[in-house]
Amino acid sequence: MSAKDCTPAPKFSLNDISQSILDTEYAIRGTIPTRADELQEQLNISPNQLPFKKIIYANIGNPQQLEQEPLTFQRQVLSLVEYPNLVNSKNILVENKIYAPDAIKRAETILNSIGGSVGAYSSSQGILSIRKNVAKCILQRDNDELCCNDEELINETASNIFLTDGATTAVSYILPLFAKDENCGVLLPIPQYPLYTAAVTLQNSKLLPYYLNEDENWSTDPEEIETIIKDAISRNIKPTTLVIINPGNPTGAILSVESITQIINIAAKYGIVIIADEVYQNNIYQDFKFHSFKKILNSLKLQYPKKYDNVQLASLHSISKGVNGECGQRGGYFELLGFSDEIKKIILKLASIDICSVVTGQILVDLMSKPPEKGDYSYKLDQRERNNIQSNLILKSNTLYDLFSRLPGISCQKPQGAMYLFPRLHLTSNMINEAKLNNLEPDEFYCLKLLENTGICTVPGSGFGQKEGTYHVRTTFLPSGIEWIKLWEKFHLEFMNQYK
Repeated sequence: MSAKDCTPAPKFSLNDISQSILDTEYAIRGTIPTRADELQEQLNISPNQLPFKKIIYANIGNPQQLEQEPLTFQRQVLSLVEYPNLVNSKNILVENKIYAPDAIKRAETILNSIGGSVGAYSSSQGILSIRKNVAKCILQRDNDELCCNDEELINETASNIFLTDGATTAVSYILPLFAKDENCGVLLPIPQYPLYTAAVTLQNSKLLPYYLNEDENWSTDPEEIETIIKDAISRNIKPTTLVIINPGNPTGAILSVESITQIINIAAKYGIVIIADEVYQNNIYQDFKFHSFKKILNSLKLQYPKKYDNVQLASLHSISKGVNGECGQRGGYFELLGFSDEIKKIILKLASIDICSVVTGQILVDLMSKPPEKGDYSYKLDQRERNNIQSNLILKSNTLYDLFSRLPGISCQKPQGAMYLFPRLHLTSNMINEAKLNNLEPDEFYCLKLLENTGICTVPGSGFGQKEGTYHVRTTFLPSGIEWIKLWEKFHLEFMNQYK
């Protein structure tokens, strides 16, 4: 066929795309953040065109975008492994106080363990020496001090750890294994991090929502979870997976030992896989305490041998949160407990398809798991930086919480952990009707007006799920200073007065 006889075929349209992909949403980078990016472009062209000077991105837990400084020791080691020739000049670097001596030593250790270059693939499961450091960190976290030097236990734990490109990759490996079709159900908290609803939608599986109790600090009700499971089974839906976010996103709530125990009991009774998203385990405030699912599960196993042997738990962690805030470096891990060898082989196959996670991300997981210790050259500086970050987070969370506690038309639960507040908007019928006239959800309308008047970018609660008839906003408390909080207060009072 000659070119002149060739009739161009039409381009693909949305009708040709998988419906599950079209149905998938991710509010954190949805309508409001997209509008924020458009306004940022306007500011770049005409700085005086809008009633504010900059966009304040409070829509996503992205600490270093909002002026949180990276930890010095971690970045020194990272820069050294990126350019190993620097290590050969260690005397000059130390004498001129450019690098700490323990940072250079750590970089040498890491380079030796990875074969000399971060530009080479690692094993698909992740670098073994790093997985061992993660294993030791987990044992220390769960107060299993007697086992921290048990080499056999460390090796066994490391064999169940997979290093990933952030916690998101872990979800993409694990959830589809068990949410395989429309006959499988996934229990998700409402409100929840929209990654999970997106993943369930992509798998064309059944979403089984369980609602967190706002009036009791967003607590989880295990009895409700079991009722939902029984109802799903009666409808020939097999509940296969239960997602827990602890501390909660977007709520900041922390699960009690009693709630965790009851959830594990339910999983044991119905053979349901638990995905414990614990990426905010180092963001704990006031006098609250984080308890890992692994710690409680192991405690139950000791008390009741064999009863919990078949409980399958996947726990997730990441370098993006805590005091690390290394979102762009894409490092994380998940640990498997109770899974059969054949399932672990399938997960390793999925990891092998990706070849390996980013090696520099793996190294930051190593540095998160094994920071400078007491007596090390960098210890005091590292501790000071960590304490400053944590104290600033506590200060900003309290300042924003105090604002929401005294403003009319809004209420809020005190944050226990994570990086967010999820205040409830008490909107009048005039506000709700105005939103409908603009073809927007009421909380989306509020967030849009907040953005266009102050430059503060947040996410409407409808993007996370909420009880019908309630409206919320998710905001981080990461932005520096308090001027943006004053702007929010001024806007809110004017908004409430306008639509009262």
